[in-house]
Amino acid sequence: MSEKTEKKILAILKVLHESVRPLSSSAITEHLLAMGHDISERTVRFHLLAMDEEGLTKSFGKRGRQITEKGSRELSTARVIEKVGYLAAKIDQMTYRMNFNLDNRTGGVVINISIIETKRLQENIPLLSRVFEEGYAMGHLVALFPQGEKIGDIVVPPGHVGLGTVCSITINGVLLAHGIPTTSRFGGLLELRDRKPVRFAELIHYEGTTLDPLEIFIRSGMTDYTGAVKTGSGRIGASFREIPADSRERVIELAKRLEEAGLGGFMTVGWPGQPLLEIPVGEGRAGAVVIGGLNPVAILVENDIRVHSRALSTLVDYRTLFHYKELDGRLRRLR
Repeated sequence: MSEKTEKKILAILKVLHESVRPLSSSAITEHLLAMGHDISERTVRFHLLAMDEEGLTKSFGKRGRQITEKGSRELSTARVIEKVGYLAAKIDQMTYRMNFNLDNRTGGVVINISIIETKRLQENIPLLSRVFEEGYAMGHLVALFPQGEKIGDIVVPPGHVGLGTVCSITINGVLLAHGIPTTSRFGGLLELRDRKPVRFAELIHYEGTTLDPLEIFIRSGMTDYTGAVKTGSGRIGASFREIPADSRERVIELAKRLEEAGLGGFMTVGWPGQPLLEIPVGEGRAGAVVIGGLNPVAILVENDIRVHSRALSTLVDYRTLFHYKELDGRLRRLR
C-alpha cells in the first residue's frame, strides 16, 4: 500500500470513528473535502469496498458504513510517529476548554477515569484512601459513574464502576483563568524519602509521547506507592511545570485556594531561574512539581487489582465531585 493510499484510508476511518451513526460514501466525501483532502466520491467507494473486505468497516446498505473494532484498532496504532506531540496538544486543548471558576467553585474540571470491578474497589477503599491521607493525590475529591454510563468515549461495563480522579491539568486551567500561562514539560516518577520529594527517578516529556507518562509507569510496575504510604519512601507519579517567574507569589496564593476547594496538587514551587529537584528551568521561569492525578488508583494496580485508566479523559461539573471519605457509602448505594 502506498503512503498516499494509506493516508486516505486512515482519513476515512477517522471520519467514521467520529460519527455515532453509519455514513454514506457521499457524506464521507463531504467530510474529507472539508478536512482538506482532494478526493472523489468514486475513490471513497473504491476504498470502502476494500476496507469491508479487510474487516475495517461494515456496510449497512443504503444507511452507509460504520467503523469496526478492527478498524478502530488500526486507526489507533497506525502512523504512530505522526501522533508524537498529541498528548501535549491534548493538554493545551483541555486547559483551554476548562471553565472552572475558583471564586464561586462552579464549572468544569478535568478528570481521569479508571474502570474497576465494583466489588474489588469496595474491598480496597482503605488502600486507596491511604494515598489521599498521605497527600499524594490531587486534592481529596473523586467522582463515581455506574455501569452503563458513558464518560467521554468510555462506557462503564457491567459489574464495574468508573472512578473519576482530578487530573493535574485542572491546575493549568485555573492558572490560565488568572492570566498565568503554564508549560507542562514532563511526567515522571518522583522519588520520596521520609515523605519529602528528592528527585525525579524517571521522566517522559509530553512532546515526545502519545501516551500519558503516568499510565506507562503504572502499567510497567515501576511505581512504589506501597512504600510511600507505609514508610514515606517510594516512587509516586508527579509532573513538572514551568510558570513565569513574576507569577510565583500569585501561584502560591492560588495553590492555597485550590487546596481549600479540594483540588490541591502542588508539592513544591521553585525559585526564578533556579533548578528544582535537579531539573533546570529557563531564565525568567520558575519550576513547579505537581502531584499525579492517577496516584490513588495506581496503588490498586500494585496490589494486583485490575484497573483500566484513561488520563485527561473528560470534563465534569465540579458539583459532581465528592470527598473520598464518602466513597464507601456511595458505592453501596450504587450496588
